[in-house]
Amino acid sequence: MDIFTPAQRSAVMSRIRGKDTKPEMAVRSMVHRLGFRYALHRRDLPGSPDLVFPARGRVIFVHGCFWHGHTCRAGRNRPSSNQSYWIAKLNRNQARDAANRRRLRNLGWQTLVIWECELKDCDRLRSRIARFFE
Repeated sequence: MDIFTPAQRSAVMSRIRGKDTKPEMAVRSMVHRLGFRYALHRRDLPGSPDLVFPARGRVIFVHGCFWHGHTCRAGRNRPSSNQSYWIAKLNRNQARDAANRRRLRNLGWQTLVIWECELKDCDRLRSRIARFFE
């Protein structure tokens, strides 16, 4: 049973940020230290990628494991209440992400998805980002 009324649930959900999250800020800092400069959240591109490298034709998405359905423990975790709503919502997020990456590829962009859980191993993530730009 949901402990919130629909109005309360709406207020709670509206406070969830889509930009400048802690994982995104950590990736931005890492990419900047690697010497790459970027634009943020270009709304003219499908999915409004978190980091855009126009001269290189590359974009990076920083995804929260829960919200975007990663295969890690946090991504597999599903709320036990109101499951019909949550499963449908999280499945829609995954379908939208796949469609956005496909549209970007068709436009000639290369994409990299960085998952929130990957920030636990900074050295590995740093080398993954460097390989993406080679």
